[in-house]
Amino acid sequence: MRKIRVVWGVLILCCLIYSVSIYMVGSGTFSFVIWLFGAFLFGIAFFLSGEGRWKKIPSLFRIIIISIIAIGLLAFGICFSAMFMHFGDKGKEELDYIIVLGAQVRENGPSTVYKYRLDAAYDYLLNNPDTVCIVSGAKGVTEPVSEGDGGKEYLISRGIDPSRIIAETRARDTMQNIEYSMEIIRADGKAEDELSIGIVTNNFHLFRGVSIARKATSSKVYGIAADTLLWYLPNNMVRECFGIIRDLRFVI
Repeated sequence: MRKIRVVWGVLILCCLIYSVSIYMVGSGTFSFVIWLFGAFLFGIAFFLSGEGRWKKIPSLFRIIIISIIAIGLLAFGICFSAMFMHFGDKGKEELDYIIVLGAQVRENGPSTVYKYRLDAAYDYLLNNPDTVCIVSGAKGVTEPVSEGDGGKEYLISRGIDPSRIIAETRARDTMQNIEYSMEIIRADGKAEDELSIGIVTNNFHLFRGVSIARKATSSKVYGIAADTLLWYLPNNMVRECFGIIRDLRFVI
């Protein structure tokens, strides 16, 4: 059991270090708590693996604990697989609209996560001059401007014609990003089932974004995957699992 205790100890240390690195980003979310909780769970495993404590637990409780762990791992494994399936999405040429899902805006411009999304939208717009872009997101408490306006300003600063960019400034989550953006599209008066729409967001977020959009419209929906910093990908994917589970009725 000594070897397994070393494994638990290393995992505790990794979770604590990773939690600090996530906290230091200052993204305004509390996702670093996930990794503190992970350290806590590994700490319990470390304790139980010593001096035969695990075997002293009644067998029924051990079965229940193992079953809960197995169900959790299965759920997360399914979510991870669904996310990975969309990591390579590149959309389709000449889409009628693309919708950029908002993320944090700071005093000095879009956050790194948001910048990846906007850069993916920029590349697409550059190669598809007839596509209209909707940048979606409201103003958060700590944000200087709405995510929609901040994203629009960024794309204009890179040379995209302002007439091709529409800022949606009410949405506060992924569901509303899609809902309010679709209201803008429908107001244009075109037959919805004849339109093609691209969802632009980071690779880990694309499965949920595309799935929600396909439930919300009769238009053809395609994903356009933006990158993510590799170091933060585990945190983003674990956090996204909770989003998928929360929005499960909209993604299956």
